[in-house]
Amino acid sequence: METMNGQLNRKLRMALVGGGQGSFIGRVHSIAACLDNRAELVAGALSSNPEKAKASAPAYDIKPDRAYGSIEELVEKESALPEDQRIDFISIATPNFTHFPIAKTAVEAGFNVICDKPMTFDLKQAEELKSLVEKSEVVFAVSHNYTGYPLVRMAREMILNGEFGEIQAVRSNYIQGWLRSRLEQEDQKQAAWRTDPAKSGAAGAFGDIATHAYNLGRYMTGLLPAEISCNLKIFAPGRQLDDYGHAVIRFQNGAMGTVTASQISHGRENDLFIEVDGTKGALSWRQEEPNQMIVRRNGQPHSIYTRDPNAPFMNESGAAACRLPAGHPEAFFEAFANIYRSAFDAMINRITGQPFEPKNTIYPNVYDGVEGMYFIQQSVASSQENGAWLPFQCDSARS
Repeated sequence: METMNGQLNRKLRMALVGGGQGSFIGRVHSIAACLDNRAELVAGALSSNPEKAKASAPAYDIKPDRAYGSIEELVEKESALPEDQRIDFISIATPNFTHFPIAKTAVEAGFNVICDKPMTFDLKQAEELKSLVEKSEVVFAVSHNYTGYPLVRMAREMILNGEFGEIQAVRSNYIQGWLRSRLEQEDQKQAAWRTDPAKSGAAGAFGDIATHAYNLGRYMTGLLPAEISCNLKIFAPGRQLDDYGHAVIRFQNGAMGTVTASQISHGRENDLFIEVDGTKGALSWRQEEPNQMIVRRNGQPHSIYTRDPNAPFMNESGAAACRLPAGHPEAFFEAFANIYRSAFDAMINRITGQPFEPKNTIYPNVYDGVEGMYFIQQSVASSQENGAWLPFQCDSARS
């Protein structure tokens, strides 16, 4: 008889760090983690303000005795609980500059982690965190959630199986318009930390959304980068970090790639889109219309692939990421939940003493997190040198 979470035969127990009153992404994490009824949120340190952390707990049905005021208190008290009560993993849904100390504390205590992107504040922290994860052998996922969409996973399998021939060009873009004005001056919390170098890091739009665009291209194609040239720009007067940028990437196989990110384009919402050109065909996919993918081949009608888990054209990777029949839209929550679902499989293997793959995973992991920070570092450095070509071969990159 099939049991919940296979041989584990119970729900995984989750703690959430961040996600207090007024948070967007914390609620997304809690919904995504529990969507398939494989996990339950039982503990949290929901804010850096202990009073706010306690006050936020009832909205998540977290009991008062497991609503903690800090990551340190959470780890200390959860570690002291009996094995059949303590948490299995910690989800980090806080601003960039807090990711490293929270993740470091969790990993050193032996807890599995799912962390928002960018993984850390800078590359040095990312490298240190990778070493800690390797030493502790915990499961560590990074929520590049767009890799969880069914048609993204379908496209990835098609590309890696050679259906588009040799990949020669990748254009990945993330276009928004919400920071056209200086919202950071209007007590808008999400804008304030994203435009503050002390909290966001070396990049603004390129750290916030270009990392998604770059990761999506790498995930779908598997191409390894060789060099990068980047130009970043601040268009809003007085802003401290880039709100627009464009990078050109030379891949090791000779292909070319571009990554464009904007947060100042009027009327654009979360327009992440990608186009991939191969010698046998091309594809395009848009996050705002995630249940369709267009495939083009010269001399043939354009093909619109829809998300249909029961269709003969849907490959194994795409179908496995679906929950609903065709015509019932799946989108952001489901894609986010697919990151959790894949990471849960690895966590269960770890808990039950079975081996699990740490690097070349279906979900984004700590190695992808390191590569994302390297992308930010080299993009900023190139822009500071007027778009100079810089090396872009990350030792931590998945193959």
